[in-house]
Amino acid sequence: MEQMTKANGIDICYETFGDSSNPTVLFVMGLGAQMIAWPELLLAGLVDAGFHVVRYDNRDVGLSTKFEAAGMPDFEVLFADLMAGKAPAVPYKLADMAQDGIGLLDALEIEKAHVIGASMGGMIAQQMAIDDAHRLLSMVSIMSTTGDPSLPSATQAAIDVLTQPGPAADEIDLLVDHNLKNRRIIGGDGFSDDQEARDQTRAIIERQFYPIGAARQRAGIMASGSRAESLKTVTVPTLVIHGDKDPLVPVEGGIHTAEVIPGAKLEIQKGMGHALFPQYQAPVLELIKAHISA
Repeated sequence: MEQMTKANGIDICYETFGDSSNPTVLFVMGLGAQMIAWPELLLAGLVDAGFHVVRYDNRDVGLSTKFEAAGMPDFEVLFADLMAGKAPAVPYKLADMAQDGIGLLDALEIEKAHVIGASMGGMIAQQMAIDDAHRLLSMVSIMSTTGDPSLPSATQAAIDVLTQPGPAADEIDLLVDHNLKNRRIIGGDGFSDDQEARDQTRAIIERQFYPIGAARQRAGIMASGSRAESLKTVTVPTLVIHGDKDPLVPVEGGIHTAEVIPGAKLEIQKGMGHALFPQYQAPVLELIKAHISA
Protein backbone atom coordinates (compact mmCIF):
# COMPACT_ATOMS: atom_id res chain seq x y z
CA MET A 1 0.00 0.00 0.00
CA GLU A 2 1.35 3.41 -0.96
CA GLN A 3 1.96 5.81 1.90
CA MET A 4 3.25 9.35 2.37
CA THR A 5 5.79 10.69 4.84
CA LYS A 6 7.98 13.72 5.41
CA ALA A 7 11.64 13.13 4.59
CA ASN A 8 14.38 15.74 4.16
CA GLY A 9 11.72 18.45 4.38
CA ILE A 10 9.55 17.18 1.50
CA ASP A 11 6.74 14.69 0.95
CA ILE A 12 7.89 11.25 -0.17
CA CYS A 13 5.55 8.56 -1.47
CA TYR A 14 6.75 5.07 -0.58
CA GLU A 15 5.69 1.46 -0.30
CA THR A 16 6.97 -1.43 1.82
CA PHE A 17 6.87 -5.19 1.39
CA GLY A 18 7.71 -8.01 3.76
CA ASP A 19 8.52 -8.18 7.46
CA SER A 20 9.96 -4.91 8.77
CA SER A 21 12.04 -6.85 11.31
CA ASN A 22 14.08 -8.31 8.42
CA PRO A 23 17.08 -6.50 6.85
CA THR A 24 15.86 -3.66 4.63
CA VAL A 25 16.51 -3.21 0.92
CA LEU A 26 15.89 0.33 -0.37
CA PHE A 27 15.14 0.62 -4.11
CA VAL A 28 15.99 3.95 -5.80
CA MET A 29 14.60 4.58 -9.28
CA GLY A 30 16.10 6.43 -12.24
CA LEU A 31 15.49 9.61 -14.21
CA GLY A 32 11.80 10.46 -14.43
CA ALA A 33 10.84 6.93 -13.40
CA GLN A 34 8.28 6.14 -10.75
CA MET A 35 8.75 3.54 -8.04
CA ILE A 36 6.13 1.26 -9.62
CA ALA A 37 8.50 0.74 -12.57
CA TRP A 38 10.63 -1.64 -10.48
CA PRO A 39 10.06 -5.22 -11.70
CA GLU A 40 7.82 -7.15 -9.34
CA LEU A 41 10.10 -10.18 -9.71
CA LEU A 42 12.91 -8.32 -7.94
CA LEU A 43 10.71 -7.10 -5.11
CA ALA A 44 8.96 -10.41 -4.50
CA GLY A 45 12.19 -12.35 -4.90
CA LEU A 46 13.90 -10.37 -2.15
CA VAL A 47 10.89 -10.61 0.16
CA ASP A 48 10.88 -14.38 -0.36
CA ALA A 49 14.60 -14.40 0.44
CA GLY A 50 13.89 -12.85 3.83
CA PHE A 51 14.28 -9.13 3.22
CA HIS A 52 12.11 -6.10 4.00
CA VAL A 53 11.74 -4.08 0.78
CA VAL A 54 11.13 -0.33 0.50
CA ARG A 55 10.64 1.58 -2.75
CA TYR A 56 9.81 5.25 -3.19
CA ASP A 57 9.20 8.03 -5.69
CA ASN A 58 12.12 10.42 -6.00
CA ARG A 59 11.38 14.13 -5.68
CA ASP A 60 9.79 15.62 -8.81
CA VAL A 61 8.31 12.30 -9.96
CA GLY A 62 5.33 10.12 -9.11
CA LEU A 63 3.46 11.30 -6.03
CA SER A 64 6.38 12.87 -4.16
CA THR A 65 6.91 16.64 -3.88
CA LYS A 66 7.15 18.56 -7.17
CA PHE A 67 9.42 21.58 -7.46
CA GLU A 68 6.99 23.48 -9.68
CA ALA A 69 8.23 26.93 -8.71
CA ALA A 70 11.59 26.13 -10.32
CA GLY A 71 10.03 25.85 -13.78
CA MET A 72 11.75 24.36 -16.81
CA PRO A 73 15.58 24.36 -16.70
CA ASP A 74 17.41 26.40 -19.32
CA PHE A 75 19.88 23.78 -20.49
CA GLU A 76 21.79 26.20 -22.74
CA VAL A 77 22.54 28.44 -19.75
CA LEU A 78 23.30 25.42 -17.56
CA PHE A 79 25.76 24.02 -20.10
CA ALA A 80 27.39 27.42 -20.59
CA ASP A 81 27.84 27.80 -16.83
CA LEU A 82 29.44 24.37 -16.61
CA MET A 83 31.82 25.16 -19.47
CA ALA A 84 32.77 28.42 -17.75
CA GLY A 85 33.42 26.66 -14.45
CA LYS A 86 30.44 28.31 -12.76
CA ALA A 87 28.05 26.58 -10.38
CA PRO A 88 24.74 26.27 -12.25
CA ALA A 89 21.57 27.51 -10.59
CA VAL A 90 19.46 24.38 -10.11
CA PRO A 91 16.75 23.63 -7.52
CA TYR A 92 18.58 20.53 -6.27
CA LYS A 93 21.45 18.14 -6.96
CA LEU A 94 22.03 14.41 -6.54
CA ALA A 95 23.23 15.00 -2.98
CA ASP A 96 19.80 16.42 -2.10
CA MET A 97 18.09 13.42 -3.66
CA ALA A 98 20.39 11.10 -1.71
CA GLN A 99 19.30 12.83 1.49
CA ASP A 100 15.67 12.15 0.53
CA GLY A 101 16.41 8.42 0.67
CA ILE A 102 18.30 8.71 3.94
CA GLY A 103 15.46 10.83 5.30
CA LEU A 104 12.99 8.12 4.36
CA LEU A 105 15.05 5.59 6.32
CA ASP A 106 14.93 8.02 9.25
CA ALA A 107 11.15 8.38 8.96
CA LEU A 108 10.75 4.61 8.92
CA GLU A 109 13.18 4.23 11.84
CA ILE A 110 15.51 2.06 9.77
CA GLU A 111 19.12 2.36 10.92
CA LYS A 112 20.80 0.64 7.96
CA ALA A 113 19.75 -0.70 4.56
CA HIS A 114 21.03 -2.38 1.44
CA VAL A 115 20.58 0.26 -1.30
CA ILE A 116 19.86 -0.66 -4.92
CA GLY A 117 19.74 2.06 -7.56
CA ALA A 118 19.17 1.99 -11.31
CA SER A 119 20.52 4.64 -13.70
CA MET A 120 20.09 7.98 -11.88
CA GLY A 121 19.10 5.86 -8.90
CA GLY A 122 22.55 4.29 -9.07
CA MET A 123 24.06 7.78 -8.93
CA ILE A 124 21.91 8.55 -5.90
CA ALA A 125 22.94 5.29 -4.24
CA GLN A 126 26.60 6.16 -4.91
CA GLN A 127 26.07 9.56 -3.30
CA MET A 128 24.53 7.87 -0.25
CA ALA A 129 27.62 5.66 0.00
CA ILE A 130 29.83 8.76 -0.19
CA ASP A 131 27.90 10.90 2.31
CA ASP A 132 26.27 8.34 4.62
CA ALA A 133 28.25 5.12 4.39
CA HIS A 134 27.32 4.22 7.97
CA ARG A 135 23.67 3.87 6.87
CA LEU A 136 24.38 1.39 4.05
CA LEU A 137 24.79 -2.35 4.52
CA SER A 138 25.70 -2.67 0.84
CA MET A 139 25.15 -0.97 -2.51
CA VAL A 140 24.08 -2.20 -5.94
CA SER A 141 24.59 0.24 -8.83
CA ILE A 142 22.70 -0.85 -11.97
CA MET A 143 23.26 0.67 -15.45
CA SER A 144 24.78 3.78 -13.87
CA THR A 145 28.05 5.71 -13.97
CA THR A 146 30.46 7.90 -12.02
CA GLY A 147 29.72 11.10 -13.92
CA ASP A 148 33.29 11.34 -15.18
CA PRO A 149 33.13 13.62 -18.28
CA SER A 150 35.84 11.64 -20.09
CA LEU A 151 33.60 8.57 -20.36
CA PRO A 152 31.76 7.82 -23.63
CA SER A 153 28.49 9.69 -24.02
CA ALA A 154 25.08 8.35 -24.97
CA THR A 155 24.22 7.71 -28.61
CA GLN A 156 22.30 10.46 -30.37
CA ALA A 157 19.21 8.24 -30.56
CA ALA A 158 19.34 7.72 -26.78
CA ILE A 159 19.87 11.45 -26.17
CA ASP A 160 16.79 12.14 -28.29
CA VAL A 161 14.78 9.87 -25.98
CA LEU A 162 15.59 12.23 -23.11
CA THR A 163 15.26 15.52 -24.94
CA GLN A 164 12.59 15.23 -27.62
CA PRO A 165 9.06 16.18 -26.48
CA GLY A 166 6.35 13.55 -26.59
CA PRO A 167 2.57 13.71 -27.08
CA ALA A 168 0.28 15.79 -24.90
CA ALA A 169 -0.62 14.54 -21.43
CA ASP A 170 -4.22 13.70 -22.38
CA GLU A 171 -3.24 11.55 -25.38
CA ILE A 172 -2.81 8.34 -23.38
CA ASP A 173 -2.67 5.91 -26.30
CA LEU A 174 -0.08 8.04 -28.10
CA LEU A 175 1.91 8.37 -24.89
CA VAL A 176 1.96 4.59 -24.47
CA ASP A 177 3.19 4.20 -28.05
CA HIS A 178 5.82 6.90 -27.52
CA ASN A 179 7.06 5.36 -24.27
CA LEU A 180 7.37 1.90 -25.80
CA LYS A 181 9.20 3.32 -28.82
CA ASN A 182 11.71 4.92 -26.46
CA ARG A 183 12.12 1.68 -24.51
CA ARG A 184 12.88 -0.11 -27.77
CA ILE A 185 15.60 2.44 -28.57
CA ILE A 186 17.41 2.27 -25.23
CA GLY A 187 16.46 -1.17 -23.93
CA GLY A 188 18.67 -3.60 -25.82
CA ASP A 189 17.72 -7.24 -26.42
CA GLY A 190 14.47 -8.52 -24.97
CA PHE A 191 12.09 -5.68 -25.84
CA SER A 192 8.51 -6.79 -26.32
CA ASP A 193 5.54 -4.65 -27.30
CA ASP A 194 3.03 -7.04 -25.75
CA GLN A 195 -0.12 -6.43 -23.73
CA GLU A 196 1.69 -6.74 -20.40
CA ALA A 197 4.20 -4.06 -21.40
CA ARG A 198 1.39 -1.82 -22.63
CA ASP A 199 -0.65 -2.30 -19.45
CA GLN A 200 2.32 -1.48 -17.24
CA THR A 201 3.18 1.59 -19.32
CA ARG A 202 -0.42 2.83 -19.19
CA ALA A 203 -0.53 2.33 -15.41
CA ILE A 204 2.62 4.40 -14.96
CA ILE A 205 1.32 7.23 -17.17
CA GLU A 206 -2.11 7.27 -15.53
CA ARG A 207 -0.58 7.36 -12.04
CA GLN A 208 1.47 10.47 -12.87
CA PHE A 209 2.69 12.14 -16.05
CA TYR A 210 5.15 14.93 -15.23
CA PRO A 211 7.98 15.27 -17.78
CA ILE A 212 9.16 18.66 -16.47
CA GLY A 213 10.19 16.88 -13.26
CA ALA A 214 12.49 14.62 -15.27
CA ALA A 215 14.01 17.72 -16.88
CA ARG A 216 14.81 19.19 -13.46
CA GLN A 217 16.28 15.86 -12.36
CA ARG A 218 18.49 15.84 -15.46
CA ALA A 219 19.65 19.37 -14.63
CA GLY A 220 20.49 18.17 -11.12
CA ILE A 221 22.60 15.34 -12.53
CA MET A 222 24.49 17.73 -14.82
CA ALA A 223 25.12 20.21 -11.99
CA SER A 224 26.41 17.49 -9.65
CA GLY A 225 29.55 16.73 -11.64
CA SER A 226 31.77 13.70 -11.28
CA ARG A 227 31.77 11.39 -8.25
CA ALA A 228 34.87 9.49 -9.38
CA GLU A 229 37.32 10.84 -6.81
CA SER A 230 34.86 10.62 -3.92
CA LEU A 231 33.94 7.04 -4.87
CA LYS A 232 37.56 6.01 -4.31
CA THR A 233 36.91 6.45 -0.57
CA VAL A 234 33.79 4.28 -0.47
CA THR A 235 34.05 1.19 1.73
CA VAL A 236 30.47 -0.05 1.32
CA PRO A 237 30.35 -3.54 -0.28
CA THR A 238 29.40 -2.76 -3.88
CA LEU A 239 28.02 -4.69 -6.83
CA VAL A 240 27.92 -3.02 -10.25
CA ILE A 241 25.57 -4.45 -12.90
CA HIS A 242 25.56 -3.15 -16.47
CA GLY A 243 24.44 -4.20 -19.93
CA ASP A 244 26.91 -4.35 -22.78
CA LYS A 245 24.34 -2.83 -25.16
CA ASP A 246 23.42 0.24 -23.11
CA PRO A 247 23.13 3.23 -25.50
CA LEU A 248 22.11 5.73 -22.81
CA VAL A 249 24.77 5.01 -20.18
CA PRO A 250 27.45 3.08 -22.09
CA VAL A 251 28.99 0.07 -20.37
CA GLU A 252 32.21 2.02 -19.78
CA GLY A 253 30.31 3.91 -17.08
CA GLY A 254 29.66 0.72 -15.17
CA ILE A 255 33.21 -0.49 -15.68
CA HIS A 256 34.57 2.80 -14.35
CA THR A 257 32.26 2.64 -11.33
CA ALA A 258 33.62 -0.79 -10.42
CA GLU A 259 37.19 0.35 -11.02
CA VAL A 260 37.09 3.36 -8.69
CA ILE A 261 35.15 1.80 -5.79
CA PRO A 262 37.55 -0.37 -3.76
CA GLY A 263 36.60 -4.04 -3.88
CA ALA A 264 33.56 -3.53 -6.10
CA LYS A 265 32.31 -6.49 -8.13
CA LEU A 266 31.34 -6.02 -11.79
CA GLU A 267 28.75 -8.12 -13.60
CA ILE A 268 28.11 -7.36 -17.29
CA GLN A 269 24.87 -8.68 -18.79
CA LYS A 270 25.22 -9.58 -22.45
CA GLY A 271 22.57 -8.06 -24.68
CA MET A 272 21.09 -5.84 -21.95
CA GLY A 273 20.58 -2.18 -22.73
CA HIS A 274 19.16 0.51 -20.46
CA ALA A 275 16.24 -1.53 -19.16
CA LEU A 276 15.56 -4.56 -17.00
CA PHE A 277 13.50 -6.54 -19.51
CA PRO A 278 12.05 -9.85 -18.26
CA GLN A 279 14.87 -12.06 -19.52
CA TYR A 280 17.38 -10.22 -17.30
CA GLN A 281 15.31 -9.98 -14.13
CA ALA A 282 15.94 -13.48 -12.76
CA PRO A 283 19.74 -13.35 -13.36
CA VAL A 284 19.93 -9.86 -11.82
CA LEU A 285 17.87 -11.02 -8.83
CA GLU A 286 20.28 -13.88 -8.20
CA LEU A 287 23.27 -11.52 -8.39
CA ILE A 288 21.62 -9.14 -5.92
CA LYS A 289 20.64 -11.93 -3.51
CA ALA A 290 24.17 -13.31 -3.50
CA HIS A 291 25.63 -9.86 -2.90
CA ILE A 292 23.39 -8.72 -0.07
CA SER A 293 23.36 -12.11 1.63
CA ALA A 294 27.16 -12.38 1.77
